[in-house]
Amino acid sequence: MSDDDPDVSAAKRGTPPGRPVVTSNVEVPSEVVFGLLGASDVNLRTLEQLLPADIHVRGDQITLRGTAADVAASERVIAELVDLVGRGTPLTPDLVRHSVSMLSEGVSESPADVLSLDILSRRGKTIRPKTLNQKKYVDAIDDNTIVFGLGPAGTGKTYLAMAKAVQALQAKDVTRIILTRPAVEAGERLGFLPGTLSEKIDPYLRPLYDALHDMMDPESIPKLMAAGVIEVAPLAYMRGRAQPVSTPVLTPSGFRPIGELRVGDEVIGSDGRPTEVLGVYPQGFKDIVRVTTQDGSTTLCSTDHLWSVYTRSDRHSGAGPRVLETKEMIGNLRAAHGLRYELPLLSAPVDFASQPVPLDPYALGLRLGAGGTAAQTTPSSTDPGSGEASETAISESIPRQYLFNTADVRLAVLQGLMDTDDGLVIAAARTPLVQYTTVSDRLADDVTFLVQSLGGVVSRRIRVAEGRAAGGAGGRAVADDHVLDIRLPAGMMPFRSVGKIAEYAVTESDQPERYIESIESAGTDEAVCIRVAAADSLYVTEDFLLTHNTLNDAFIILDEAQNTTGEQMKMFLTRLGFGSKVVVTGDVTQVDLPGGAQSGLVAASRILEGIDDIHFSILTSADVVRHRLVADIVDAYGRAEEAERANPRLRDTDRLPGNRAARRAGNHGRRS
Repeated sequence: MSDDDPDVSAAKRGTPPGRPVVTSNVEVPSEVVFGLLGASDVNLRTLEQLLPADIHVRGDQITLRGTAADVAASERVIAELVDLVGRGTPLTPDLVRHSVSMLSEGVSESPADVLSLDILSRRGKTIRPKTLNQKKYVDAIDDNTIVFGLGPAGTGKTYLAMAKAVQALQAKDVTRIILTRPAVEAGERLGFLPGTLSEKIDPYLRPLYDALHDMMDPESIPKLMAAGVIEVAPLAYMRGRAQPVSTPVLTPSGFRPIGELRVGDEVIGSDGRPTEVLGVYPQGFKDIVRVTTQDGSTTLCSTDHLWSVYTRSDRHSGAGPRVLETKEMIGNLRAAHGLRYELPLLSAPVDFASQPVPLDPYALGLRLGAGGTAAQTTPSSTDPGSGEASETAISESIPRQYLFNTADVRLAVLQGLMDTDDGLVIAAARTPLVQYTTVSDRLADDVTFLVQSLGGVVSRRIRVAEGRAAGGAGGRAVADDHVLDIRLPAGMMPFRSVGKIAEYAVTESDQPERYIESIESAGTDEAVCIRVAAADSLYVTEDFLLTHNTLNDAFIILDEAQNTTGEQMKMFLTRLGFGSKVVVTGDVTQVDLPGGAQSGLVAASRILEGIDDIHFSILTSADVVRHRLVADIVDAYGRAEEAERANPRLRDTDRLPGNRAARRAGNHGRRS
């Protein structure tokens, strides 16, 4: 019999003899024939192995023979592949296999739609999903804020996430990419290795660098990394945005060192209201810099601490603030028109709790402004219940119960001080500037506190008394003056005096501004970072500077996440900021944590399942896009691990082919 005999062909294809055989001729557009068959017919040979129907090709015509069902299935495969080639997708044997696999599983999605989704193109190379699960994974990244990509090596988890990150950066959906891995051996146990810390850690990060170079111009990557647009770092170092433990942070009861704060405490946010501390993360010793603004306010932080800043172009375009690391701004603080980076100010006065005061706050301001002492009114020591008061003179300063009181109380004290002062009201081009002068160091500090707590800005300078004659009672020397240039938010009146109100009202009103003027090294210090519940992630540090420590507008990839601890995973996920996207990848069967510690990825899979906007994408050996043997290897190991779980007595040595052969030979010898 010849091959043309239906029974012979049916037998070759595995079709039971006697079942009707049909033939179908498919016309293929001439322009896609070569792309469909492949160089040296490599795709055709793959189709011959995989299609349920017999396939023959002559010119532009493909003939399919087999049962009606087999021919119909084969026709759909050919149609999908023709569609793929027609869309410009280069067809390979692997793509042929993936297409046949998808169709044989009866999925509703078209392989052509799945395999022609372009994510990123560079120098003729296009990155796209190659399996249905990969397509679902990519779609999940688009549709969710946090995506976990779980599966064995070679399934494209990290590579596709990297492509989506670069795509988002190029589309300006995010302002930075952060790539990180938990370097299990990148801690103290690497200390004996030669080289710098970077040289020790780089091997753990190399896969991320390699993927990045596949997707971007290699020449641009060092510049983007130097500018902080792309950050590649081990997880332990990525989190180190911090302030020294002694740095004051404003709380509802006053300033406290940041190192004393605990989860559940409250600090003051940018709206002047308390916000809860959600996380406290000790950072060890860090390189520290001093950040100083043009009004003389200053604070300390690490070089990678985060700041919310505006540029003048941001203001002119109405854009929101951008988030920069401190080191990104070093050497770039000035523009042609002046200082470059403006910090946000309090959007409302600090909301301290109300407390009783012994003297009307405006009257206290008048008394202090007239050169008197503050009155500390307390019940009489001789009769605590009588309500009589005694006045105790204290230094020329504002008592604490006035400073940490409502905004109305604080403003009234300031108005009393300003009404009795001879300071000038200067009609500046922007915010009206009011001068206040005092010889008291303490009072100058207190007035600065009042203004800054109300959302204003104070610039201070010393007017030296040298050359002025000594005088006053007892011939005391004339002290140096503290001159305070005060700018308050629009609509906040620093006077009650009718004359001064009129003078102040004629000037143009605008919000005060605060710009970063210098960033200078301050050595090293023990540091800590905190995370707060405020929507904008901002909190008030010393001199009422607003700073924050959360990753906004970033695309963040945590790779090899099976090697995170539970605490590391929680720290990482809770650093998520607004406008950001997170992809966490890992293989829960490949945990390398020492001492049998539980994987943070395993814990997260259990704890976070079912939360809205968090998605878990599962990839399998069917999604392996490396050499086809990798999928077989993954499956073989999976079967072996299942067998070992089912029979714990099964030892690794028992599974070695040589050992089994030796054991069989030994048994045979004993039997003989």
